[in-house]
Amino acid sequence: MTVGALDTAETQRDRNYISTPADGRSAMTTSTEVSETARTGTKPFIGGVVEGFYGRPWTMEQRTKLFKSEQKWGLNTYLYAPKDDYKHRMYWRDLYSPEEAEQLIALISAAKKHNIDFIYAISPGLDVTFSNRKEVAALKRKLDQVRDFGCSSFSLLFDDIETEMCPADKQAFSSFGHAQVAITNEVYRHLGEPETFLFCPTDYCAAFCSPNVFQSSYLHTVGDELLPGIDVLWTGPKVVSHKISVESIEEVSSILKRAPVIWDNIHANDYDPQRIFMGPYKDRPTELIPKLRGVLTNPNCEFYPNFVPIHTLATWCKASAAGAPKDVEMGDEEQDPGYSPHKALTLALTDWLEEFLCTDQPTACSKKESCDEEPMQTDLEEHSYIPGPGENPLYTAEPLTLDDLKLLSDLFYLPYEHGATAKTMLHELDWLQCHSQAAALKTDQTAEWCSRARQFDDMCEAVVRMFNRLSNVPNRRILYDLYNYICDIKSGVNLAQAYVKSLGGLGKPSAQLMSADPEPWGFRGGLSGEFQRMLPGHGNRDLFKHPPRTSVYCIRPYCAEDKMDVQSIFVKMQRERQIKAPSATEAPLISDILSTGEISPSPECALVLEDDIGVCGYMLALTDAKAAAASIQRDTSDGVFEDFPSLVTGQILPRVADPSPAKRMIGQLLSTIRTFGSRGVLCELRHSDRRMLDFFTKSSSFQPLKMDALPPDVVVMGTTL
Repeated sequence: MTVGALDTAETQRDRNYISTPADGRSAMTTSTEVSETARTGTKPFIGGVVEGFYGRPWTMEQRTKLFKSEQKWGLNTYLYAPKDDYKHRMYWRDLYSPEEAEQLIALISAAKKHNIDFIYAISPGLDVTFSNRKEVAALKRKLDQVRDFGCSSFSLLFDDIETEMCPADKQAFSSFGHAQVAITNEVYRHLGEPETFLFCPTDYCAAFCSPNVFQSSYLHTVGDELLPGIDVLWTGPKVVSHKISVESIEEVSSILKRAPVIWDNIHANDYDPQRIFMGPYKDRPTELIPKLRGVLTNPNCEFYPNFVPIHTLATWCKASAAGAPKDVEMGDEEQDPGYSPHKALTLALTDWLEEFLCTDQPTACSKKESCDEEPMQTDLEEHSYIPGPGENPLYTAEPLTLDDLKLLSDLFYLPYEHGATAKTMLHELDWLQCHSQAAALKTDQTAEWCSRARQFDDMCEAVVRMFNRLSNVPNRRILYDLYNYICDIKSGVNLAQAYVKSLGGLGKPSAQLMSADPEPWGFRGGLSGEFQRMLPGHGNRDLFKHPPRTSVYCIRPYCAEDKMDVQSIFVKMQRERQIKAPSATEAPLISDILSTGEISPSPECALVLEDDIGVCGYMLALTDAKAAAASIQRDTSDGVFEDFPSLVTGQILPRVADPSPAKRMIGQLLSTIRTFGSRGVLCELRHSDRRMLDFFTKSSSFQPLKMDALPPDVVVMGTTL
């Protein structure tokens, strides 16, 4: 044993104390007895919030606002455990400075003012040596300081740490669990056995227990040796648990010999910066309440979007298996007789709407109140601008509605579930893509397809309206917490909207969907995205269980039977771009007569693209474009034909969103043309054909060329071979 380690006799006294409590009762109580004690004993049910996420901690002002809300909604607890408070975790040994102490004292006082139990948590597990008496003394000294601030409730957290003990601890303790329990019991007694003292085990969910909860030696150590006045935190079956069942809680309670306090990560988002959760507290039956010591939600990192998670948790805590709280009317469709997530969400969003519509400027005057001081610009109304006839009207922001907030919640619902509107949009987009031939081929389903496409477009427009209204709410603090997320979803919805319109010919094809070099705002990029797409499990946990399948394309040589399909694609794209046929005095484009079949492509210089619907694209080439120009009485004296004697043309239907098949086709054609001895290839495009213009510019290294005697709307491009 190293110097300063806990000696064997001291450790044995700890174990004797654990086995036989001071009142003489056995610590081996049953799960039923513990649950009854938690329900009917003197200790109140713990219900509240744990600030335990990774990332920027909340401000003192935000925490004070939280205390007011908790008191208003009937919650009673706040657990202070922000991972990025250095002196909570990384530098746990360091005492708080006078400035920091002043803030904590004010925070603890604010909690007391609103009848909130302030629990101070400390996480020494990163580097503590359990057997070193100086380390134990440092831990006691730190908690004594916080106790002097007025705090009377504490918590020791050993989550998210390595389980391998240092050599000194291996000599002093038979296991990691024994080391944690010994130091926790000692600190608990040192603080005078406070009424509220929480312990977070390293194996804090069923997924971490080896081999399982019932056979976990670590959990058995905690249950057998942790003093009975200490409560244990537990996240459920997983770190972020989809559902928490009564049976799972009864099992872990029997091992821990006490009812656990649920540390609930269902609304936590610190593990994914692109997600936020504003759905209701759900999938925890109210039958759990009498079997738990309490529930603390560890919500989103962003403070203001937690209105719904905390509000609905408060509604759940007020419920019981016997019936719902008075302010939540149950529906027949609800399985839980004590709690309706749907009704709780509506109640929360109704209250949240009032927060959005209140200015976040504490010094600003509301419309319902008059200020004592006159505004500086007293002549504002006299000289306010009034637009004249024919001028644009003044911009007026539409007010945010309850339906907007319901849509917001649906789009950012829960980790394991999208909201109803989000699920509908995904299913509709899937159906529209899978049945796009109905719009393209004028089948019996065409009317249904068009109707559902309009409905999808309406849903997309609702998202855009929601974004615009949120962007203009008076409470800017809430908006700033939400802005990155609503901006991201609006961008994704706009792309889907443009794609569906192009599928049905309801709008111009989107160059953004076709381009191999899109603007960065048109796709989800970044190194993390690249890694995920390269891994075999990418997408296997998508919440949309039937995502659109990846299209399989076939590139094959053109044959005579393809002539009508190529003509149809050419005419369809001409019609969408509203291109008129050339007048009698204008020479037609070589690319046009090649696409319509008036002249045939050169041997081995024609390809078509097929998907599961049929031909969806083509690339045709002439090795001698000058001869084709002469056949249609085009001027052949232009020197461009000397440097670029060959020509290529092509079209790809909008339903082909992947640019890689077209790139492979043009690459194969250019290679073939090169083998025939050509020095260069040109193509003729119209300005209105932005999709193919972008393709040839960005995908195939074609550069603009100057060519005489062509219509002004035609662009000629070329590339050397």
